Amino acid sequence: MPWDERLALGVADMDATHREFITLVETLQLASDDEFPAVFSQLVEHTRAHFEHEGRLMKACRFPAIGEHNSEHLRVLGELAHFGRSVAAGRLKSARDYARGLPAWFATHLATMDAALAARLKASGTA
Repeated sequence: MPWDERLALGVADMDATHREFITLVETLQLASDDEFPAVFSQLVEHTRAHFEHEGRLMKACRFPAIGEHNSEHLRVLGELAHFGRSVAAGRLKSARDYARGLPAWFATHLATMDAALAARLKASGTA
């Protein structure tokens, strides 16, 4: 899933972070077995910072669906932690399978939860 400007939500920092996420996922999917652990670690760190930033944005604009959105973030971070333990043990297959599913998850998350957050940020003037 390469970045496409049609994925832009009109909130510059969110769009930049999403562009970085997509690039990391693509890099992870193409990584050799030797490269995979380091790229997976980069993805985990990026995703943690990404979700923390969105959490601050949700608080700033008093986003009504903050609980649901944060719960989704926590679920994904939990999955990344789970697969990270497998990667650390040298078992890459399940993490590679998970990485193949990230673009579909992200497309849905972007079109629903993140689009709603971006709309709220713009409406409240906090974008």
